[in-house]
Amino acid sequence: MELVNVLVAAIGAFAFGSVWYMALAKPWMAASGVPLGDNGQPANSSNPMTYITGLICAILVAGMMRHVFALSGIDTAGKGLVAGLGIGLFMATPWLVTNYTFADRPKALMVIDGGYATISCAVIGLILNLF
Repeated sequence: MELVNVLVAAIGAFAFGSVWYMALAKPWMAASGVPLGDNGQPANSSNPMTYITGLICAILVAGMMRHVFALSGIDTAGKGLVAGLGIGLFMATPWLVTNYTFADRPKALMVIDGGYATISCAVIGLILNLF
C-alpha cells in the first residue's frame, strides 16, 4: 500500500506543477531563459523525456518523504502538510536558491521554482497521509 501512496503523492505533485507552471508560464520562461520554439513554448516541451524525468523525480521525492515520515512518526494529514512545507521551504528551496545565486539567475526564477518546490512538498506530505 505504501507504494501506491508514494505514486499517488508523486502524481499529485506533478499535477500541481502542471498548473503552477501553466499559470506562471510567461514569467518563468522570461526568467529561466529557456529557448523557445516557434509556438512560443519551451523548445523541449514536446520531448516526453522532460515529463518522464519530472515524474521520476517526483516519485523519488515522495518515496524519501514517506521514509522520513515513517521514521519521524508523521502520520496525519496535518502533520504531513506541515512537514512537507518545512521540507520544501527549508531544504529544497535553499538548494535551488544557492545554485541559482551562483549561476546569477534572476530572483523571479528563484521565487517561481522555490514556490513550486515548497508547495509540491506540501502536496506530497498531505497526500502521503490521506490513506
